[in-house]
Amino acid sequence: MLYSVRGKLIYTTSSTAVVECGGVGYNCQTTVNTLKNLKINTEVTLFTYLNVREDAVELFGFATKTELETFKTLISVSGVGPKAGLSVLSELTPEQVAMAIASNDIKSITRAQGIGKKIAQRIILELKDKLAKATIGDDGASPLPEVASNVAVGNVPKAIEALGVLGYQPSEVAQIVAGFDSSLPVEKRIAMTLKQMGRQ
Repeated sequence: MLYSVRGKLIYTTSSTAVVECGGVGYNCQTTVNTLKNLKINTEVTLFTYLNVREDAVELFGFATKTELETFKTLISVSGVGPKAGLSVLSELTPEQVAMAIASNDIKSITRAQGIGKKIAQRIILELKDKLAKATIGDDGASPLPEVASNVAVGNVPKAIEALGVLGYQPSEVAQIVAGFDSSLPVEKRIAMTLKQMGRQ
C-alpha cells in the first residue's frame, strides 16, 4: 500500500496534482485546500490513499496526515464515496469538518459541491455514533481522565468531542487541549492539538 509520494510537482488541475518520483508521474486526486499549499516545480510530499475498484485504480493525495485521516473517516460513511470526501475537504478544513459534526452543523457540510442535506445528515449521524461508541466505555462511563478541572470548562469539551470525530480518544487529548490559553477558539485549539501530536 502506498503511504506517501514525494517528488517534484510537475502539473496541477483544479482537482489533481502530478508528482514525479523516479521518472514516474503519480496523478493524485486532491482537495482545493491541498492544492493551495503546493507550488509547481517544487518538491512536495503527499500522504496517499489508494482506491481500487473493478473498473479503476485511483490515487488520492493530501498535504497533511490529518486531511488524509479525515478523508478516510468521511468515506467510511455509507453512501459517501471518494469524490464526496474530496468535495467536503475542498470546502472545509479537517478541523472545520470535526466541528461541523460535533455541533450538528448540516449547513456547513452542504456547502460542499454535490453534498445534499441527506448525505450531510448521514455523515453527522454515523460519525457522531462512532464518536459516542468510542467515548463511552462498556460500563457506560466516560473514559475522560480525572485531569484538571479546566477540562470541563469553556470550549475544551467541544474541542475534545471534535477531535474524537478525527479518531482520537478523549484520554489521549484532554490534557493537551486543556493546556492551551482559555481564550483560544475551538478550531485553533484543535489545530494546535493536532500539531502537538504530530499529525499536521
